[in-house]
Amino acid sequence: MTEQEIQNIRADFPILEEKIYGKPLIYFDNAATTQKPQVVLDRINFGYKHLNANIHRGVHYLSQKATEAHEEARRYVARYINSASSDEVIFTRGTTEAINLVAFSFGEYCCQAGDEIIISVMEHHSNIVPWQMLCERKRMKLRIIPMNEKGELRIDEYEKLINEHTRLVAVTQVSNVLGTVNPVKEMINIAHRKNIPVLIDGAQAVPHTHIDVQELDAEFYVFSGHKIYAPTGIGVLYGKREWLERIPPYQGGGEMIQTVRFEKTTYNELPFKFEAGTPDYIGSTALAEALKYVENIGIDNIAAYETELTRYATAELMKIEGMRIFGTSEHKSAVISFLVGDIHPYDIGMLLDKLGKAVRTGHHCAQPLIDQLGIPGTVRASFSFYNTREEVDIFIAALKRVVGMLG
Repeated sequence: MTEQEIQNIRADFPILEEKIYGKPLIYFDNAATTQKPQVVLDRINFGYKHLNANIHRGVHYLSQKATEAHEEARRYVARYINSASSDEVIFTRGTTEAINLVAFSFGEYCCQAGDEIIISVMEHHSNIVPWQMLCERKRMKLRIIPMNEKGELRIDEYEKLINEHTRLVAVTQVSNVLGTVNPVKEMINIAHRKNIPVLIDGAQAVPHTHIDVQELDAEFYVFSGHKIYAPTGIGVLYGKREWLERIPPYQGGGEMIQTVRFEKTTYNELPFKFEAGTPDYIGSTALAEALKYVENIGIDNIAAYETELTRYATAELMKIEGMRIFGTSEHKSAVISFLVGDIHPYDIGMLLDKLGKAVRTGHHCAQPLIDQLGIPGTVRASFSFYNTREEVDIFIAALKRVVGMLG
């Protein structure tokens, strides 16, 4: 993308005009959440001003229009990820709820004492804790895929972990700490050769790369809207129909029922079986708007630009004495986690904030990974297509100043 195209994109994001402590905002915390373009903000405003009525149950005009908008959003999401049917798209509050849904419903249907779930060492807590809870509830075992010194999963060791007790593999497509892009298609194929279903955490992948769930062939794929320029509180669980029909509902209440009697309740058809209560029909339409915005720019254009920006930032960071970057795989997303000498990451982050530079510090909800690395945490800079080389240069200068103060 050209410099002018990037400037045009930046103009779409009002928050980028903000000043922090009198300094222009440089926002390098996109792996935590992305900023929202004006079209998404307008869509939220339009929904509440013109289409605010509870959906699916009403015969009146507003309810019917809100229902139509919500279901069109579902169809758009299905097309965006190339789901075979919109019935395979379940709206959730985000990646975390989607994984919890699968962990509970799949666990109730498929798992018993002695069974095993495989995850990796680089998982976010949202893809660790729900499986730990399942293992505690069912007296099961959690098996962990190790990684090498570059932050790449050991596929040879992964194959050895699969055995007759394995019930599911749940793995992140992109590490939110290391930026490593895992070979999930290969991992899915390995699992399928043993008839093991797979869940892919796509929270860090969807904003940066093209996703085709039919080509990937995972049984479940999850992601959050707020990572891809949509509001918080909306996300997606894609599941193959055969599995969504087999596993029980996660929550009970309105919408997910067909009939309710005190003697017995029967459940609704897909996708409503897994959407108890009033859904976020405003958030769903805003998610679709965000995906349209990304699609208009072109995910391949975004990926190429962010890759170049990440490589440039990495090269500039490595010029700083004492710099240590964690995650050096050749296949990386737009994330750089680092430490400088023995300076605590929190101290760096606090001083950078006073200079208007927003980065994330700490364990990034991946404590087991940080513990394995033997460090207290990292400073994490994560990029989006609205970031620029000029911002990287300003950030590097600010970081050098901070290191000089603390080092």
